[in-house]
Amino acid sequence: MARVVFFVPPELHMLDLSGPTQAYLAAIQLGADYELSHCSLREEIEDSAGLHIGRLQHYSAVKLAVGDYLFLPGFRSRILQQQQADKEWDGVYEWIRNQHAAGATICSVCIGAFLVAKAGLLDGRKCTTHWSVVPQLKKGFPKATVVDDVLFTGDPGSAIYTSAGISSGIDLALHLLEEAHGPLFAHKVARDLVVYLRRGHDHPQDSVYLNYRNHLHRGIHQLQDWLIGHLDHRLTIDDMAEMVSMSPRNLTRTFKHQTGISVHQYLTLLRLEQAKNLRHTPGITMRDIAQQCGFSNERQLQRILKER
Repeated sequence: MARVVFFVPPELHMLDLSGPTQAYLAAIQLGADYELSHCSLREEIEDSAGLHIGRLQHYSAVKLAVGDYLFLPGFRSRILQQQQADKEWDGVYEWIRNQHAAGATICSVCIGAFLVAKAGLLDGRKCTTHWSVVPQLKKGFPKATVVDDVLFTGDPGSAIYTSAGISSGIDLALHLLEEAHGPLFAHKVARDLVVYLRRGHDHPQDSVYLNYRNHLHRGIHQLQDWLIGHLDHRLTIDDMAEMVSMSPRNLTRTFKHQTGISVHQYLTLLRLEQAKNLRHTPGITMRDIAQQCGFSNERQLQRILKER
């Protein structure tokens, strides 16, 4: 079981914490094996809106390992000045370094990136934070490559992710869930959160898994979910219509109205996306790819790839 620990700083911005927390809670409810917990500098803190949060475990008692996640939510920027004179924070920076060294993935939201930077983990790395403090992060940590035109940065190899903050913490959590469990599972989590417009950065924003889902039609979502997981099946429009209890004509019209493209176009995009992913598999042939993606033969796949 992977642990997901949220460090709760004083004057926390609540959405930085609650957004990713809710994403992982939804993942658990959908069957993912995670354990959520929270820790802080003190047993009780007050968030930026004056809400008191108590009975928090001290961070020093938390030891993470490979496969675990540590989230560092954002907080009021004035805390950054207090940290410079408060030796209490030195232990936090060392603790963050130790968790990363032990194999945990470090994830910052908003100004939480400053905690990662002060732990010495952003040197030579691409990172981001809330646009309002990007200049401050650049000036304070010149060895970091700070960018301000992305929602989040990071990859599994570095085990360090940073996000721009506020609602983008949800985008980062969904991205991490997609890396761990695949696009269909991440979409189910997004749907549970009523997040119908997925946003990404390192994962292409124009991915077919993310686009064409910005609607609330349950039957079309049901069909889209099924198609993603059964690309090797050869279904007619009649088969699809029966699956969602619609007439073929109504399905054709409704799908185009809800997504902006036809069922055939959507299915072709799904198959092409899967084909591009499979081409990175060592030893696989174009014939195998065509079969697994539901193309008639490898010539059809090669023709469509060339056209695209």
